[in-house]
Amino acid sequence: MNNTIKLLDLGKKSYGDTFRLQLELLENRINGAISDTLLFVEHHPVITMGRAGVYENLLLSPDSLKEKNIELFETNRGGDITCHCPGQLVAYPILDLTGHGSDLHIVIRKYEEVIIRALSRYGLETHTIEGLTGVWAGRDKIAAIGVGVKRWVSFHGFALNVNNDLTPYSYIVPCGIADKGVTNMKTLLGYEIDMFEIKKSVAECFAEVFEVHLAAGM
Repeated sequence: MNNTIKLLDLGKKSYGDTFRLQLELLENRINGAISDTLLFVEHHPVITMGRAGVYENLLLSPDSLKEKNIELFETNRGGDITCHCPGQLVAYPILDLTGHGSDLHIVIRKYEEVIIRALSRYGLETHTIEGLTGVWAGRDKIAAIGVGVKRWVSFHGFALNVNNDLTPYSYIVPCGIADKGVTNMKTLLGYEIDMFEIKKSVAECFAEVFEVHLAAGM
């Protein structure tokens, strides 16, 4: 197997534009035209509804969201409802699962391990919760995971709360879980995190956990 994954940092980009790029890369990966690829991005404010999403977990009307300049987007990732906005690091690995044990559940567990290792570099102790997906600091979720698969290639990925405004989470029941909260690195550490540095940490931990080399691409 080729153990090099191409890393693309998209900067700030709308969810819709990034989703269309994911679908293009997904088809190219299925066809063997490209190697595994990891996208980093910060999204403009958006609430996304996954395949398991129910509108009862959306606490504001679509019109009210529009007034707040927040998009609403139905998507084909796993999971329920979540939100993205600047200051949150979103990672979309486009991976041929046959090169990663052919087991999506193992890949998801590896995503969690990547996040836990990256946060430990900042002195943050985080963990998983049995029966739930994602990474937690105490009872508060700091990273969400939602994936999709087509013909053994995975897409979508994980979102790590870094410096993002947490207010939009009050407009939803995050991930459909009503009895737990959300947090970010800035709240836990008391200072703003350099986005370049956290991207570097996540990239390095991704390479460690997946035992690959990351190469910057265009």
